[in-house]
Amino acid sequence: MSTSSTNSSGDEQPRDTTSSSNEQPRDATYWAQQTSVFKVSGIPSGALNLNVEGRQGLSPLQGFGQMWQKIYRVRLSGVTVSPTEVIRTWKEDFPKFWPKGNRFHAPLTGIAPGEVAILRIVPGGMPLSTGVMVLYADDESFTLMTPQGHVFAGWITFSAYEDNDSTVAQAQVLMRANDPLYEMGLRFGGHKAEDKFWVHTLTALAAHFAVEAAVETQVTCVDPKIQWSEAKNIWQNAAMRTMIYTMTAPVRWIRKRGQS
Repeated sequence: MSTSSTNSSGDEQPRDTTSSSNEQPRDATYWAQQTSVFKVSGIPSGALNLNVEGRQGLSPLQGFGQMWQKIYRVRLSGVTVSPTEVIRTWKEDFPKFWPKGNRFHAPLTGIAPGEVAILRIVPGGMPLSTGVMVLYADDESFTLMTPQGHVFAGWITFSAYEDNDSTVAQAQVLMRANDPLYEMGLRFGGHKAEDKFWVHTLTALAAHFAVEAAVETQVTCVDPKIQWSEAKNIWQNAAMRTMIYTMTAPVRWIRKRGQS
């Protein structure tokens, strides 16, 4: 099995986790022990476990649309802060840096390998209930993986590294739209909204350390092809399922009243 990590320059590097022996890799404790199915261990107050429990985790190879790599960087110049401190703060206050209206219900045990967070996001103004799994987490980076039904199949890696006497904070997204509807949405404004989301996040993170700096954005289409074999993913579309759940709220209320 081969996956990736981020080196000191912030670029993604392949990492081989295959071993011919029974010995575990040295970084085994930083990886989720199982990534096939999302399991929510304790639901934070105010969180809605919808489109999360029991869903399969997806890699960028399992999505429908074009594959994109998006990198957002901000240089924390003029302050003395280590990469470890940046990542510790990012983990502890992750929801604080998101745009208003979006909710990240962190696992009760915090951002740790294998833990699942519940999300309530509003891409394109439409509420969507979904989640993410912590695929990897160490002192200088952590990676989140999306489940079936999410807007995209992919990984989001948050990292920090030293460069020319400054610490650089970075978010790197490797993604494919999960189904034809999401692909259409991304092409007609969704990609811009995604970029705006992470630019806001990196700007807010920098502001936390009293830094005002522009966020550098690098977007690359890794694979322009559509994977029609994955069009079936639309059955798990979390946006549609969230809308149906919201519209049927009165029915659930009436049934609950009738049973009381």
